[in-house]
Amino acid sequence: MTTALALLDAGHRVTIFDPDEALQAASWGNAGHIAVEQVEPIASPATLASLPRHLLDRDSALSLPWRAAGAWLPFGMALARAARPAAFAAGRAALTSLISGAMQAWVDLVERLGEPDLLIREGHYIVWDTPESARLGMARLQAMRAPTASFRPVTAQETEELARLTGRPPAGALRTMDSGQIASHTRLHAALKRAILQAGGVWKAEAASPEVDSTGLCHIAGHGAFSHVVMAAGIGSRPLMEQLGHRVPMIAERGYHLHSSGTHWPQTMLPVVFEDRSMIVTRFENGVRASSFVEFATPDFPADPRKWALLRQHLAALNLPFDLPGAEWMGARPTLPDYLPAIGRSRRIGNLFYAFGHNHLGLTLGPVTAALMAELIAGDTPRIDLTPFDLARFSRKDAA
Repeated sequence: MTTALALLDAGHRVTIFDPDEALQAASWGNAGHIAVEQVEPIASPATLASLPRHLLDRDSALSLPWRAAGAWLPFGMALARAARPAAFAAGRAALTSLISGAMQAWVDLVERLGEPDLLIREGHYIVWDTPESARLGMARLQAMRAPTASFRPVTAQETEELARLTGRPPAGALRTMDSGQIASHTRLHAALKRAILQAGGVWKAEAASPEVDSTGLCHIAGHGAFSHVVMAAGIGSRPLMEQLGHRVPMIAERGYHLHSSGTHWPQTMLPVVFEDRSMIVTRFENGVRASSFVEFATPDFPADPRKWALLRQHLAALNLPFDLPGAEWMGARPTLPDYLPAIGRSRRIGNLFYAFGHNHLGLTLGPVTAALMAELIAGDTPRIDLTPFDLARFSRKDAA
């Protein structure tokens, strides 16, 4: 949607194909967090070092269902290669360059939509359950030195607010000062769609079927030719790109949430990351949401009810004023093994562009990715080097 709007504003005629009328995609089920502090790809030496502990803990936020091993085993091997120190350092540099423009792109977007209050730039809290985990967690964040975010200890007043939330002071807490959140997923979707239609965009609530015609260009079956085709279909991008001859080693990294009315949750509370439980709780205009879990599987793999049960256990154990049982949601983040998105132009099909695979950062990076796509399609030099995000990195033939 952000890419469509950027292209409309650049003077293109644009048709969107989007069958997700129920808003079940990961973009609408996430924690609403603009995560400019997350400059380190999850494919990292630290992730590999923590893997045995997660696999031995039956209540871990990481899940590798045996029935989905055919999906996550080859993905995991590729992730391990991407987590080697040199590859991780290169990935961190690439992701930092992309995230550096994310917040300003969000500011520009909500101004363009005429709804600046959709973006809340107040930061968020990170809290720990025990003094030892707090000591280790704070040291890790201080060592990270993210150029896009800063962390500071919570004030006495903030500690009191967090204590009122759980009934006891946190063992340790930091406030991230440069992150943000959106106020409402539904209002954001409505504002984007309204702006697209007002700018002359055509909206089709149906799936597109891309094909390569006799001239070697991409067109949409049943809809004729387009001068440019942008593949930005999230987890649905893999089968569509593969039918066009590209290799896309993307997995469905599924997340779960519970959403309640928020009757008893403080209206002004910032998002709170409960680090030891890998859970974030966010206040929105239409309620409060608790989100967690990394489950590697296929998009159509059955949801695991134990995940929602464990979320409820965490909420109860923390004594949070979250109205249970809460509405259940599960969705699939589109994740590539190196935890970098795919942003670029096809080396096989001249009029095909792509922007997908943003894993946990789809909401964060949507507007800045849109600006990059508009620059690419205009033939301009993109504002950052897109080489690390080229899909050809997964295919020796294409890379050559």
